[in-house]
Amino acid sequence: MGVGAKGGGAVPNDQTKRSNRLLDALPEDEYQRLAGKIERRTTSLKHVLHGAGARITEVHFPVDAVVSVLTQMDDGPSVEIATVGNEGLVGLTVSLGGDTMNPRERAVVQVGGDVFSMEAGAFREEMARGGALTSLIQRYTQAFLSQVTQQVACNGLHSVEQRCARWLLLTHDRVGVDEFPMTHEFLAQMLGVRRASVTVTVGVFQRAGFIELRRGRLTITDREGLEETACECYSATREVWNRLLP
Repeated sequence: MGVGAKGGGAVPNDQTKRSNRLLDALPEDEYQRLAGKIERRTTSLKHVLHGAGARITEVHFPVDAVVSVLTQMDDGPSVEIATVGNEGLVGLTVSLGGDTMNPRERAVVQVGGDVFSMEAGAFREEMARGGALTSLIQRYTQAFLSQVTQQVACNGLHSVEQRCARWLLLTHDRVGVDEFPMTHEFLAQMLGVRRASVTVTVGVFQRAGFIELRRGRLTITDREGLEETACECYSATREVWNRLLP
């Protein structure tokens, strides 16, 4: 898929622990079996992990990368319908018996970083065992679907400022650092709004001291301010993750 391997080959066990919540929750025996089938990869901003309608040959467990699932409209624009970070899995369709992306959907890296990649066939074999991984993926599927429905409601009911604050907070949670790559154009695509709307919102946030955005790098400078601005969808999404995921 064009994602560069970091060091190549299977990853030693100590490199995968305390990285992705699903992998970290596996019992030691199941984890040991899985670790030999995983490779550490480095992804970059805007890299397409799964193209629209493409066959899914690998699944990916993000570590500090953040991936958006986008739906493409006939007239060109895309809108984000879900985000996947270190709480989850990119390629969830494989666990449900599918092997291709939907014709209008693609998975794109929104914040570059590391993922652990596994061949889809090996992942299916592990799921067929019915062990801890299967249970974890089932719970993650419930959390993922809840995120999608919450985001649909959020996009229809809340202001651009509220939605932008929610999105930045969730991204901040996933990357674990205050600074990450971001542009007005990409943020507009994630929120499904015009770039001009994002420019206005970013300006408001910068004047309030919540963020700084310079030369394609965004820095969170006042997280509490963003939390006060965000709609209840941020806390609702976090509650679902904490309830369903380890």
